[in-house]
Amino acid sequence: MTIKFNSLLILLIAGLTLLGACKKDDPDPVVPTATFTADKQTAVVGDTIKFTNNSQNATSYKWTFGDGTTSTEAAPRKVYDASNNFTVTLVSTGEGGSQTSTATIKVLPDCAFSVENENALTANTAVKFTNLSKGATSYQWSFGNTPASTSTDANPSFTYTAGGSFNVTLKAISAVGESTVSKTITVANPPSIKELYFIEYNASLIKKLNLNDNSTATVLDITGKAGPGMVYDAVNKKVYFSDFEVTGSGNIYRMNPDGSGLTAIVSNLVDPYGLALDQAAGKIYWADDAGNISRANLDGSSPEIGLVNIPSGQMRAVALDPENSKMYFYEVNQEILYSANLDGSNVTALLTGTYGYAILVDTVNDKIYYDDQNAAKLWRANLDGTNPVTIDADGTRIYGMFIDYSTNKLYWSGRDNGSIFRANLDGSSPETLATGLSSPRGIALIQ
Repeated sequence: MTIKFNSLLILLIAGLTLLGACKKDDPDPVVPTATFTADKQTAVVGDTIKFTNNSQNATSYKWTFGDGTTSTEAAPRKVYDASNNFTVTLVSTGEGGSQTSTATIKVLPDCAFSVENENALTANTAVKFTNLSKGATSYQWSFGNTPASTSTDANPSFTYTAGGSFNVTLKAISAVGESTVSKTITVANPPSIKELYFIEYNASLIKKLNLNDNSTATVLDITGKAGPGMVYDAVNKKVYFSDFEVTGSGNIYRMNPDGSGLTAIVSNLVDPYGLALDQAAGKIYWADDAGNISRANLDGSSPEIGLVNIPSGQMRAVALDPENSKMYFYEVNQEILYSANLDGSNVTALLTGTYGYAILVDTVNDKIYYDDQNAAKLWRANLDGTNPVTIDADGTRIYGMFIDYSTNKLYWSGRDNGSIFRANLDGSSPETLATGLSSPRGIALIQ
């Protein structure tokens, strides 16, 4: 009996020992770790940020990105649409509980812009910039190394006054920082605008003809001041014209190309006709109805009346050849085209039996153009009058001629047919640029 009891006791103790050993070998659940990294600590609005989850012993995850959005993915990607400092929180959960990890992501504004008609920008035309930035609250623009070339407008415009390459910079700013982007743009100089100024005598107007599109515009009403002669001083940017409206009280006027600053530089002349400039010497010459070729300084000072005088003559046109120190002029009563030195000496009859209202010296090609009303033609000849060639034969009276050497074109006005013409220097390829005008007289090319 005692033996059985002892055996049972031994078995009971062994069982309890075994049970105790089993409980001691069963571990507690492991608490997870929550760690993560981001491939960008600083990003811009619109960037994709990739999060790498380095948590251990977790079976689920809860992300909050600081902007109200969440995710339960193990390794999510995130795009922010605003600029700020965002606190990213990861809660990693496992059998042993939950752990939390945080990091701060700075998101700067996304800075970008576009340029309207970027491949066709020209000076003196506004360039429009479109701001494509995201997340900014203010902007700073720099349009390059030009005066007044900054702006804080969101979508500014800027006009470049000259062509060139310009580095345009936009800075997009928010409460947490700023982003900058630059772009080099090329601005072309605008096409050269050539305008042919002319006197429309019967309308008492000075007008201009845009040679780019053949449009006309009025520059100045010269009622009471009309005349036949016009020249342009390209150095000082002044237009001169003659006025013989009041017989015996003629004037030479000077003005700016926009018609402002009109001033009589010489007065009390006897019906001045054609004008000519000696730019290098600073002199203006004119022909008048008292048989005189006269000159003065460009401001009208130091006038020399009758530098050449043909007794009982009536002068109509004068042209200069400064390279050869020569001038050419028409006297209408005796119908002679004369030459003389620029100082008025050595007056010589070059062509007889011819008269007209315009003379032009081609100093590049050593030719002279002249309006001949007896032959009803516009001629070109050598400077000594030899080898005349017909340029135009419609017989209109011509008061103004001009050569544009950049295109090798001759321009002239037609008083009687109310037109302005252009042709090659030999008269070929003639064009009518304007018609229906009311007695066009002197002309001058301005560009």
